[in-house]
Amino acid sequence: MIKVTNTLTERKEEFKPLEGKTVKMYVCGPTVYDHAHIGHARSAVVFDVIRRWLEYRGYRVIFVRNYTDVDDKIIKRSKEEGIPWYEVSKKYIASYEEDMEALNVKEPTYKPKVTEHIREIIEMIDGLIQKGHAYEADGDVYFSVESFPEYGKLSKRKTEELLAGARVEPGEKKKNPLDFALWKKSKEGEPGWESPWGVGRPGWHIECSAMSMKYLGETIDIHGGGFDLIFPHHENEIAQSESYTGKTFARYWIHNGFVMVNREKMSKSLGNFFTIKEILKQFSPDTLRLFLLSTHYRSPIDFTVERLKEAERALKRLTTFIESVKAVEKLPEEGEKGEPIDVESARREFEAAMDDDFNTAKALGALYELVKRANTLKDKALKRQKITPSERESLVDAARFTENALKTLGFKLEREQSEGGLEEALIELLIQVRGELRKKKEFQLADLIRDRLKELGITLEDLPTGTVYRRE
Repeated sequence: MIKVTNTLTERKEEFKPLEGKTVKMYVCGPTVYDHAHIGHARSAVVFDVIRRWLEYRGYRVIFVRNYTDVDDKIIKRSKEEGIPWYEVSKKYIASYEEDMEALNVKEPTYKPKVTEHIREIIEMIDGLIQKGHAYEADGDVYFSVESFPEYGKLSKRKTEELLAGARVEPGEKKKNPLDFALWKKSKEGEPGWESPWGVGRPGWHIECSAMSMKYLGETIDIHGGGFDLIFPHHENEIAQSESYTGKTFARYWIHNGFVMVNREKMSKSLGNFFTIKEILKQFSPDTLRLFLLSTHYRSPIDFTVERLKEAERALKRLTTFIESVKAVEKLPEEGEKGEPIDVESARREFEAAMDDDFNTAKALGALYELVKRANTLKDKALKRQKITPSERESLVDAARFTENALKTLGFKLEREQSEGGLEEALIELLIQVRGELRKKKEFQLADLIRDRLKELGITLEDLPTGTVYRRE
């Protein structure tokens, strides 16, 4: 049984899709006016893992992630770069998709763009006007917040409190300061589309509602995004969607925590962000994924280079174990008894953690503990240069489970090249030199190489099939 923390109810609930084993899931995608940063990476990886786990548990997931490809920020960037606004969108969509491919984020079932769904957006706005939930004012269209009595139910904000801090911007013709734009009259030189209210473009919130309904229907199972989207974006989505259909818009609302830098949220507006591309120049995609999954998705995560290095070392321990077992299993057998590892209990712990609100931090902890116990058993077998059948079976099972679990979490498990491959090549070269010294019985020099590498955190293991290394 999978349990999900639902932002709407503020409770952890059993997850039950509306239609059997089919899950309809919508996650807010980026506004494409710049390269994606680590905050975007966290949201993308979190919901990628949630999707992967649901599929692991036998669900068919219809996954939609949109692109906001027309927006004030895009128009501003087009002026800065001296290129048309649609070229800005095209450029940064390509950049985002390059990042997602690098991070091994699965392709959405659908990835709609706002500019390709203007007709659906206009139809929805017109329907809201007809139902008395929206009104036109000199080419703009606003949603009437007071027409939706449940406004604030997601963010737990009361309209009276919101009104106290609300203000009307110059030029706006709202009836109520809380009313929000569904359609914005285009200014001279701005992109626009013909509509019953004149040439204009969609407001931010209406886009997601219209695109979600087109691909997933009027009620979906999961709506996701960062905590910063709860208000006003997701709150407004609920208001306009449920006013339009009279039905529940999303049954489970899932939100991921911020990436923090010096106790502040990483964001472009604060200028304290690191792009995904910048990080991937220094660390592998799997290292970044491990860093992002080492904290429960709802909690904030502190970004530091040292924490990325910790993730890199942790990943290396896991992958080195997987590789080393392939050699250890070739040791000659002795006896029938041994000290096999209980891989099944680790499997149950891993799955229970993931079923409990997708707790990747706890699930990874189960893998670390399993590998720790397996390495102890492996080292004992290496010391004896023999292995029992039960030990071999459990070590092979542990390595296979560790590899499969990591792949279920979206890791590519490609060979790490975090230092441009030079460090790896030098270690392999030293191993070759040491091997030649051992053949010539120059054991003092061979042991010196082994000991100096040990001081640097690199442990050599001499196996019947050759020497392997692992980072401590």
